[in-house]
Amino acid sequence: MQLGLVTYMWGAEWDLPTVIKNCQLTGFRGVELRTMHKHGVEPSLSAAERRDVAKRFADGGVDLVGLGTTCEFHSPDPAVVKKNIDQTKDFIKLCHDCGGTGVKVRPNGLPKDVPVKQTLEQIGRSLAEAAAFGEGYGVTIRLEVHGRGTDELPNVKTIMDAATHPGAVVCWNCNATDMAGQGLVHNFNLVKDRLGTIHIHDLISSYPWQQLFDLLNEAGFQGWTLVEEGDKTADPIRVMTYYRLLWERMTRTAGSGK
Repeated sequence: MQLGLVTYMWGAEWDLPTVIKNCQLTGFRGVELRTMHKHGVEPSLSAAERRDVAKRFADGGVDLVGLGTTCEFHSPDPAVVKKNIDQTKDFIKLCHDCGGTGVKVRPNGLPKDVPVKQTLEQIGRSLAEAAAFGEGYGVTIRLEVHGRGTDELPNVKTIMDAATHPGAVVCWNCNATDMAGQGLVHNFNLVKDRLGTIHIHDLISSYPWQQLFDLLNEAGFQGWTLVEEGDKTADPIRVMTYYRLLWERMTRTAGSGK
């Protein structure tokens, strides 16, 4: 497993050189850049600007894990869904040009008066379309477990069953709903074969972090765990350093019983 940062909310006000410098200072090896933040890595960048972004990451020894978008495919309006798929394709091109490997998208709830399964399968088919496009650029599509109803892992499983392209993967988001129904182990097993990235949060919260890292270890997960945290009253550099040390301890002991 590798440790990185999501620029939400820490990093939201950092320009790109600061993002890279702060990852270097704290031992974070990669970053997912959230759209609409100060770093300015957006589809509007020119070809030269995209090459500059890629060079900055390469020179800084920090990986661009990918881009975090707000693209979503749950709307009952086909025109809205198409617009979001087209936007995802623009981010795929941007991600490729900047040296990243994945684009994060999300559902954001279940629309009223539409059968739940219909919406879930629509999201899955949209993911598959975006992933097929991303395959030509070496970019995966990461579905964040997000939104009321769409953050329930059985529903995510239905989405992923409809997302038949292997380039569509799950961004596990460490939500309270992970423990719903039959519990964490059952819910984890529903999607463990489709995991792409993991968003982690406050590592001293009540979420069962050690159990999650044990499950990831048992599943052979070797990807990115990305801190998505942002207590703006805290010193982010100091807390990121503490998180790295705690993360190292948790991942080192994962599966050992210690």
